[in-house]
Amino acid sequence: MNGKKFAVSLLLTTLLLAAAGCQSGPKPAEGGLSNSESSPESTEGTDSQGQEKAEGESMQDNTQEDMIAEAIRQETASMEQEADPSPDPQTGERTPTAEISEVIPPKYSAQRFQEAGSIEKISYITHDYFGDGSEIEKYANVYLPYGYDEEKQYNVLYLMHGIGGDENEWGMTGNGSKVKHIMDNLIYNGDIEPFIVVTPNGRSGADFANKSSDYNAFYVFGQELRNDLIPYIESNYATYGRSDEDDYDMKAYREHRAMAGLSMGGMQTINIGMCECLDIISYFGAFSAAPTSYAGADIVKTIDEVFPDEDIKYFYNICGINDTIAYQSSSAAAKELSQLSDRFVDGENYMWQELSGGHDFNIWYLGFYNFAQKVFE
Repeated sequence: MNGKKFAVSLLLTTLLLAAAGCQSGPKPAEGGLSNSESSPESTEGTDSQGQEKAEGESMQDNTQEDMIAEAIRQETASMEQEADPSPDPQTGERTPTAEISEVIPPKYSAQRFQEAGSIEKISYITHDYFGDGSEIEKYANVYLPYGYDEEKQYNVLYLMHGIGGDENEWGMTGNGSKVKHIMDNLIYNGDIEPFIVVTPNGRSGADFANKSSDYNAFYVFGQELRNDLIPYIESNYATYGRSDEDDYDMKAYREHRAMAGLSMGGMQTINIGMCECLDIISYFGAFSAAPTSYAGADIVKTIDEVFPDEDIKYFYNICGINDTIAYQSSSAAAKELSQLSDRFVDGENYMWQELSGGHDFNIWYLGFYNFAQKVFE
């Protein structure tokens, strides 16, 4: 499988055609003619075909650019979210009442002012995997739960952004972070055991800070994750794996790592996390997975061939049924997995959730809330 491609046009061109009420017919064989054409006696027909092909490719490129722009527009439209106006959740007993739902209860979304975790911004050395392999410095945000203790061991979730974002897109930059609010309240009420959340930049190239840079840099992130980011986190934080120890074996601690993401980050979770890194990660969450996510049959074939012995601890999926960017691709990737492979058992280690909603943070924060209850369970 070639992960280094961005076939947004495969899905989105179809959507455009459907919206226009038209459907394309069978494509002629390479160099052949459709039934409505006759063989030319001169080079005029050949020249015409070449021109039409060039125009078609140009239209496809324009369509892809337009749809990428639309995906970014929808993704970023709801990034700035108001702080939850609910009363201070300090009052009341510590009662675990969280459950998988279609709305985040105020009890779990309001900001905590006591017994709250913290967020750090880190820098680490990685490489230009999309370029010449030279060393570069990148940045990430790290959520540490309240009472973080260097003498303990914590699980780690790597939470990925979309095509229009960076390490800050999830808003994990300060006390107003919704991810932080959700984590703080789930931990405070005893719904989950404390774990660390890391939001890196998913572009593995020297131009990572440029949101308009070549999106193919997203497809080589697996090398950065395995070679640089995980070892950095596991040498600087109290995790189960300790990369600074002589007998460090990354694979031995796979059940203590998770990966999840929105849109393009959902694609990375599927294509990279599950299909390339199942030997080092065992929990996965895809929120509105992007159009280049592998189809369900390809996921099954890949993990069966490459990782026949590694289990999937949990794979959670969510998508809005009104999502014109990702619903079709997300469904094709994950909706039928439990019917395609006995490695995914609905209600045990797999869940598909769809509900009214679009390509926005209303779905993605809900996805995080639900996934946080299942990961490391």
